Amino acid sequence: MTPMTMTAPASPPARPTLAVDVTDTIRVDDAPRPWLLAMKRGIAGRCPRCGTGHLFSRFLKVAESCDACGEAFHHHRADDLPAYLAIFIVGHVVVGGMVSAETYGDWPLWWHVALWPTLTVVLSLLLLQPLKGAVVALQWAHRMHGFGGAEDEPVPDPAAGRR
Repeated sequence: MTPMTMTAPASPPARPTLAVDVTDTIRVDDAPRPWLLAMKRGIAGRCPRCGTGHLFSRFLKVAESCDACGEAFHHHRADDLPAYLAIFIVGHVVVGGMVSAETYGDWPLWWHVALWPTLTVVLSLLLLQPLKGAVVALQWAHRMHGFGGAEDEPVPDPAAGRR
């Protein structure tokens, strides 16, 4: 038999310390942006940041920057989304109205010819600017397309590699 040797018990493992890095603090620019408030301001045609400046310089032309707080809007990319949303909403309203009119009413043909195209054009024009404002404000709230301070990464062209 081998003699047993007594050893001192091992010290408990060191507790991990919590190191706080000053660089990990949230800057004012990185603070969460309220997307619902921003969209409400965008629908109203106001700056999503301050709510007082104008978002549009003309009917559908987004201003280069806010005239009140200086927030830049030139890099927005609303593209075709506002038009798609307007078509979706107006289409449901007009088709629903047409079906209801045919089902429950006995309208002469000229009423249909006068009402539905006019309603389609008017609703589309009324919805385009608020929808575009909401899309731009949503992009601002989520820091998309340059609203976060950094520009988007360029997407490589797949056709450039083929020759």
